[in-house]
Amino acid sequence: MLLSEMKEGQTGIINRVGGKSALRRRVLEMGVLKGSEIYIEKYAPLKDPLELIVKGYHLSLRVEEAAQITVEDVK
Repeated sequence: MLLSEMKEGQTGIINRVGGKSALRRRVLEMGVLKGSEIYIEKYAPLKDPLELIVKGYHLSLRVEEAAQITVEDVK
């Protein structure tokens, strides 16, 4: 599933970070790496951007950026 499809309060493991080279590099530099656990804290009132927690810190991504990241749902 895509990161942008996850619901608030859901946890996942990152499988793949896609996107164009500049976006991909920026996201990887922020610690969004394959195998990292990611938690969706909340969406903004208009559903863009979303706030997530990765490696203990809060990160906001636009929904279009989150759609480039593939995750595996943790049950």
